[in-house]
Amino acid sequence: MYSTCLFCNQSLGSNEAIETFPIGRRLAFDQRRGRLWVVCRKCEKWNLTPLEERWEAIESCERLFRDTRKRASTDNIGLARLAEGLELVRIGEPQRPEFAAWRYGDQFGRRRRRGVLFATGIGLVGLAGFAANMGSVFFGASGFLAAVGAVNGVAQWAWIGRNALRNRRVLAEVDSADGARSVVRGRFVHWVRLIPSTIDQGWAIEVPSEKGAIKQRVVIEGEEARRLAAKLVPKLTPDGGDAKQVRAAVMQIEAKGTPDNYLNWLARNPKSVPHWAFSSRRDVVTGQKAKKGSRIDTLGVQGLEAKLAVEMAVNEENERIALEGELSLLEDAWKEAEEIAAIADGLVLPRSVEHGLLELQGKLPKSP
Repeated sequence: MYSTCLFCNQSLGSNEAIETFPIGRRLAFDQRRGRLWVVCRKCEKWNLTPLEERWEAIESCERLFRDTRKRASTDNIGLARLAEGLELVRIGEPQRPEFAAWRYGDQFGRRRRRGVLFATGIGLVGLAGFAANMGSVFFGASGFLAAVGAVNGVAQWAWIGRNALRNRRVLAEVDSADGARSVVRGRFVHWVRLIPSTIDQGWAIEVPSEKGAIKQRVVIEGEEARRLAAKLVPKLTPDGGDAKQVRAAVMQIEAKGTPDNYLNWLARNPKSVPHWAFSSRRDVVTGQKAKKGSRIDTLGVQGLEAKLAVEMAVNEENERIALEGELSLLEDAWKEAEEIAAIADGLVLPRSVEHGLLELQGKLPKSP
């Protein structure tokens, strides 16, 4: 098999997922017709592979595609990305895209482990500092006890410093109503709200921002809202969640059918809590305390499972839109490549043989 593109002469790359066909970083295959292409990542042209090198590779591609849950499909084409980095483009009857918690379990689990380790370390150092202080009272001060006490002070300042850094960090920039750019800082994320969109039946995001000493609320809609939410929502759950919480978040989305349906529903049915139950009772924009009897319905009060569900849903929707946009381009390329492949295969393989293969696969009625 050639290792460079027939059209631009650039390297097609290699993969370790298909042992019988280690060429290419994106493979397109049609199991029904027995065709395999290597898609050049430079010029996006489809390179048809020789007949003798296809069959085992096509079987491997089909098996890996079915086993991969990170995939999307249209009527004619499916796209899957393997952990190894290889991309598979499946031509034919599409697989229904799956939404599963495993995609996020590792990510949320890593964040949770980091948070637990940090909190545990601070707790242990604090306990050691307390023991050192008590020891100095009963047994007299010593160099060791003094050192432990100093470490305890450093750990406490580390905790304070981490929170201060998170609050001050600029997470995004947005356009305000007057067209000026303002910044969204970490301390604003708990005051972010999902609200119904004014331009369609979808959702929008209301986010506090600041420009110098001026603080204001800005409403972002459409595709920009999705991109902004993808940046901000993970900051609401810096310590992730465990497997049970991830499953609960998945169930919340599945109960509404699709990630976008869940976001639309949450924008119209947010959970709210009394003002006294919210840890940040002072409004981040006005600086005033919430009015007595008022309720708060920001993302910061929605509960951990809901926050995780929002993060999942936003990621799912962003990826779906990106994949569908890419799939539409791939589908056009496939139609062009299919015409060339049919001619190329017809020169080598008689049409009667191809017709017989389709009959054996049960795709066509048997000839009388």
